[in-house]
Amino acid sequence: MPKSKRVPELGEIQETLLIPLYARAVETRKRHGILQDPRAVEMVESIDYDFSRFDGAKSLIGANLRTLQFDSWVRDFLRWHPSGTVVEIGTGLNTRFERLDNGTVHWFDLDLPDVIALRRRFFEDTDRRHTLAASVTDPTWTEAVRASPGPYLLVAEAVLIYLDDRQVRSVVDLVAESLPGAHLALETANGHAIARQDSHDVLGAMAARMKWRCDDPRQLETWRPDLRLTDSRTFADLPAAERRALPLSMRLLLRAMAVLRRRDLESYRLNLFRFGESGTA
Repeated sequence: MPKSKRVPELGEIQETLLIPLYARAVETRKRHGILQDPRAVEMVESIDYDFSRFDGAKSLIGANLRTLQFDSWVRDFLRWHPSGTVVEIGTGLNTRFERLDNGTVHWFDLDLPDVIALRRRFFEDTDRRHTLAASVTDPTWTEAVRASPGPYLLVAEAVLIYLDDRQVRSVVDLVAESLPGAHLALETANGHAIARQDSHDVLGAMAARMKWRCDDPRQLETWRPDLRLTDSRTFADLPAAERRALPLSMRLLLRAMAVLRRRDLESYRLNLFRFGESGTA
């Protein structure tokens, strides 16, 4: 059994990083889980935290479905750009690099200093993977990324929805101006999702709250002439390869939800954007 690592006092947003970690660990322990993440299991077993508070939460399934979609976008990017650069924004204790490393990708894990301090207990930098301790709204982090080979894919999983509209816009402008041509993966929550978060089976018991309301991901295209939405999905319409990996019971459940709880599904979308190159729309 690994030596216990006590979690330092985490801020209200940072505590949410433990939810997807535990979701991946729970799924990995299943005989036929929809994903495998042995490192997540190791971390959960070694961190001194009461993860049982998340047991039975249906949102653990949602966290893993979201991970599958973001993983799919990263795989697609690496298929076309095997030596490009991926930036994991708000990386938390994510293990996406461990799951998807192709041996040539360049990778940055970006998060706030207190989270990075915890992360460094489990991960070490390499010649292709580097850790950046900064807020996503701090423009200095882009300097290191720009020195890495392009093109760039920025993955902001469960991050920007906790910022306000002004902050999200500042991040979009920062990426557009610093990394033209980059791809940006993020999720959006509409007014229905924002209004219901107090009754959420996990977030309802935490201080962290979603702040950024986006009723239609296409709204972001109005922010800048060089920004285009290239893909947008709910949990019910994951890519074919990811859907086939789901157990039949889950596929049937998602199909039923697409009809009976369509409003709930549509309230939370997973999106991929592309910034135009310099001087292009």
